Amino acid sequence: MSSENFKIQIRKGLLEFCVLQIISSKEVYASEIIEELKNSKIIVVEGTVYPLLSRLKKSNYIQHSWKESTQGPPRKYYSITESGLGHLKELIISWTDINSSVKKLLKTKK
Repeated sequence: MSSENFKIQIRKGLLEFCVLQIISSKEVYASEIIEELKNSKIIVVEGTVYPLLSRLKKSNYIQHSWKESTQGPPRKYYSITESGLGHLKELIISWTDINSSVKKLLKTKK
């Protein structure tokens, strides 16, 4: 596996976690989610985010509401549900454990 492929696979695996983290901080619409991901150097395209948002909604981790926009048609804003907060907490624990384990391995190889 090339290093570029490795980065792509890691990003894919973390995308749900990152999207839930973004939505947990405030109500956001899809373009804001994509922009925050890009600002964090997690490059994604709309074709990746929209299906993920649909899956998260079907899992009852997020909900949406339509709001008027001053810049065009109404926008779909996403917010996290109680179930989504619980799932996010589990993901944070998993990430913390994995991150700690990898850091330990990296320290032993120096």
